[in-house]
Amino acid sequence: MPSPPLQSRQWLFVDADDTLWENAVYFEEAIAEFTEFLDHSSLSPAEVRQALDAIELRSIRVHGYGSKNFARNLRHCFEQLVERPFSQTDLDRVVAMGESIMHRPIDLLEGVAETLEYLSRRHHLTLFTKGHSEEQLFKFQRSELGPWFHGVRVVKEKDAAAYRSLLAEGDVEPDAAWMIGNSPKSDIHPALEAGLRAVLVPHEATWALELTDLPEPSDRFRIVESFRALTELF
Repeated sequence: MPSPPLQSRQWLFVDADDTLWENAVYFEEAIAEFTEFLDHSSLSPAEVRQALDAIELRSIRVHGYGSKNFARNLRHCFEQLVERPFSQTDLDRVVAMGESIMHRPIDLLEGVAETLEYLSRRHHLTLFTKGHSEEQLFKFQRSELGPWFHGVRVVKEKDAAAYRSLLAEGDVEPDAAWMIGNSPKSDIHPALEAGLRAVLVPHEATWALELTDLPEPSDRFRIVESFRALTELF
């Protein structure tokens, strides 16, 4: 049985992609299109994906996240794996597969708008996400969720240092701060390391590179079934 909602005002830091709106599904669709266009004679789709993941891991350290960087990674993967002669037109088509994600609709997850409205009346909400700053802010603007947030922060990587900086800038006590998101790697482990509490809102399409083992649920770490279920905690 869930605990009664917290009565004292808390600082809730909320992730964006795949917590508030769909994102990973668009990348998966682009990768499926890319794999079909590559049409490799011996590599399975899973093996093509493994090659792309390896390229992305190296690229993230230099270029970060976002659709433009994803498009660059698709192009590098194509050049590495393609078995046939190719033209600039082929490369342009591959790049377009990645960059098209930027213009996909903002599809809010179920219960997000009304839950944010409820939470904003009781707690201090800040959007805290990683990626390309302009791209993330553009998506946030299109989401029309701005009225429920007191602030927005976009960082290149959500590590423990980023969380500590977030707390310091807002003069927030860690025990009064919660990170809410779908990524064990970015939203849970570094937040807990920095002294915050954390809530995992699982998403079935969470990027494989964001998955890792989870701690046992406790008073500092919770798992909810849906975004709407946050009203039972807060």
